Amino acid sequence: MRIALGVEYDGSAFSGWQTQPQGNTVQDALERALCEIAGTPLRVTCAGRTDAGVHATAQVAHADTPVARPENAWVRGVNAHLPDSIAVRWALQVPDEFHARFSARSRSYRYVLVNHAVRPALLAGKVGWFHLPLDVGAMRAGAELLVGEQDFSAFRAAECQAKTPVKTLHEAQVRREGDCIVFDFRASAFLHHMVRNMVGALVYVGKGAHAPEWIAELIASRNRGLAAPTFSPHGLYLSGVEYEARWQLPLNGRIIAPFLPLAP
Repeated sequence: MRIALGVEYDGSAFSGWQTQPQGNTVQDALERALCEIAGTPLRVTCAGRTDAGVHATAQVAHADTPVARPENAWVRGVNAHLPDSIAVRWALQVPDEFHARFSARSRSYRYVLVNHAVRPALLAGKVGWFHLPLDVGAMRAGAELLVGEQDFSAFRAAECQAKTPVKTLHEAQVRREGDCIVFDFRASAFLHHMVRNMVGALVYVGKGAHAPEWIAELIASRNRGLAAPTFSPHGLYLSGVEYEARWQLPLNGRIIAPFLPLAP
């Protein structure tokens, strides 16, 4: 049988999602906890891999298990074997045709940036930070130029393994909430470091180093070397994964965190 899981995690202490030999990843911790409940090793597949230091409020994963357990066991039982920084929010038996990655229609990422002269302490590791004033209007204008089917080579990490740099960005929004600037991006798929590289470019626009039209010039150049440096992973959240209604998954949008502007 196949089970789907909704997972949230604080990625600060982990070397990303994907399993590694040293075992310090979200996938490794989740698989160890699932093994405790299933009584046998299970492999999990996620909707979108996240890098070291990146968080998730709405990751989706699936696993095939030879044993039946109550859905509550896949939630409360698994959580009892997970570190405090990872939690399964829901679990559901799904048809074998469901695939956490390939069945996903789109993925959403949110970046939360504190824009203040002094770095935050209580939110360290949970938000990005930039000390100079930023023009949100200019950043919003630049973000609009990112929307659509484009070649995002200028925002692609050198180690990216995607077959093509052409992706369709459905949403790119920027807004201010007090001292925070919130970036929302939604696409069918993203390139490695694509969101952090877009945020870095928009910060350059916001601080006045370039006009909003520079974003279009970067896209046309297809040259990563002309763009801004990759921004910090700390404020980045996988905030939603969209699936067809036929899978009947629980609502898997941006979960509210009381200390961050993470609500839709």
